[in-house]
Amino acid sequence: MSNKERFLSTQEFKMPKMGESITEGTIINWLVDEGQSFEEGDILLEVATDKVDNEVPAPASGRLISQKYGPKEVVPVGEVIAVLELQDGVAPKKAAKKSSEVNKKDPKISQLTPNSKQKSTAKQTAFKVNENVFVSPLIDSIARQHHISYEELARIPGTGKDGRLRKTDLMNYISEGRPYKFAQAVVTPSGFQVPDLKFDKGTGKIIEMDRMRQMISDHMVFSATTAPHVTAYVEADLTEMVQWRNENKVTFQNKYNQKLTFTPLFIEAVAKAIKDFPMINSSLDGTNIIVKDEINIGMATALPSGNLIVPVVKNADTLNLKSLAEATNDLVGKARDNKLKGDETKGSTFTISNVGTFGSVMGTPIINQPEAAILATGIIKKRAEVMERAEGDSIEIRHMMYLSLSFDHRIVDGFLAGSFLRRIADYLENFDTKRKI
Repeated sequence: MSNKERFLSTQEFKMPKMGESITEGTIINWLVDEGQSFEEGDILLEVATDKVDNEVPAPASGRLISQKYGPKEVVPVGEVIAVLELQDGVAPKKAAKKSSEVNKKDPKISQLTPNSKQKSTAKQTAFKVNENVFVSPLIDSIARQHHISYEELARIPGTGKDGRLRKTDLMNYISEGRPYKFAQAVVTPSGFQVPDLKFDKGTGKIIEMDRMRQMISDHMVFSATTAPHVTAYVEADLTEMVQWRNENKVTFQNKYNQKLTFTPLFIEAVAKAIKDFPMINSSLDGTNIIVKDEINIGMATALPSGNLIVPVVKNADTLNLKSLAEATNDLVGKARDNKLKGDETKGSTFTISNVGTFGSVMGTPIINQPEAAILATGIIKKRAEVMERAEGDSIEIRHMMYLSLSFDHRIVDGFLAGSFLRRIADYLENFDTKRKI
């Protein structure tokens, strides 16, 4: 027996666990083929979970004997995905702990959106509405997973009894690239049909969407077509808050080694307002409204690629200003370095989008499903304002900001939305300038 044979052992390589709440992963692609050798630390494959792709390294040097699953297959955590021949008999049980993670889009969405190299096999340009569509719990679950609305489900021909939609119908439709996603309905001559205007899209440089941009596109279209959006606006005077921050940011930095941005101050005010109006912290599940126990605030954050991701400050209502600053700075830093973990982008119950970062006065954000509302904070701008004083009115320079709240009118009515938004503004305006850090 040779030395090589003495120091090689066959090991089962299992799907690693890549987060506390992660139960499965989707294989994106294998970087090592069957029969190919590798060194310790080489990346064997890429596995995707929600919004995060994970590079899974080899636990030791060796050779890949066989692959049990291929690209785009969903595999439960702990399932054997390959057989390896490893040196020194090293077991691959710690592979997940070495995983480096890169922010990407949801792989399940990427499978649904054909790119310029993927053409749908369906040739139809129009669809007939399935008037007898029956959405079973299984179909509903698959549709939610792939961000397919009920309107789009009604476009899919059903092969079940009385035209009912079967799982095979939906899966075949998905595998074909969702040909009826933007198709026009076939109507009777007496009905109205949206004309095919055949817009001139012009010519120029073609840029193929990356996987995350495709996910954002699907997520936004799903939200806009699912939830009836209404947006409310208020204006807040942040002069006292701005002055307090300017006076204390250096001391805060020296004491806690953390930058004091406006983000933790905004999150603090939002968390307080949510506790006052808990119905805003909810989601819709069929005909049931789920009012969340936790207050987890998502922060829409720009990535170096120009895409957006929403890291989440968990249990924001229980954190003091120091902890909020630490959490926001850490998450923003990881987002910019593409180092966010899957659990750090999950579980948000309410989202804030700071459009003022880009110089916008205000915005009309799209709800981050399945939440009930989203807040946009505009740029803080100095303006001349008429101030009512005991001694009379006066014109003063004040730091003003617009806040806009987009809300799902299926869950939230105007009174609740307006009261909640006004309460956030009140907390910002009535900032305690004697507050100690």
